[in-house]
Amino acid sequence: MKTKTHPTYHQITVSCACGSTFQTGSTKEGDLRVEICAQCHPLYTGKSKLVDTAGRVDKFQARQKLAETRQAELLVRQAAKAETSAKDESNA
Repeated sequence: MKTKTHPTYHQITVSCACGSTFQTGSTKEGDLRVEICAQCHPLYTGKSKLVDTAGRVDKFQARQKLAETRQAELLVRQAAKAETSAKDESNA
């Protein structure tokens, strides 16, 4: 069997938003944080939980705004580059 082909296996602590923690093994170093676990998941507890989706909408809108800003910056750079190349051609 070849050596150094498998990743290193670490013991990590998984922390849930409900406050529950447990130990597990992972190839990822450092602790892991999750939003939901078996202690608070509605399937296991039988209780329904209201999930706040407003944060998701806000994140999406922020990404859209950032994409529009980057697109505008790209157009400005392309126009400046075209202007520079036009000046270079006229000087030659």
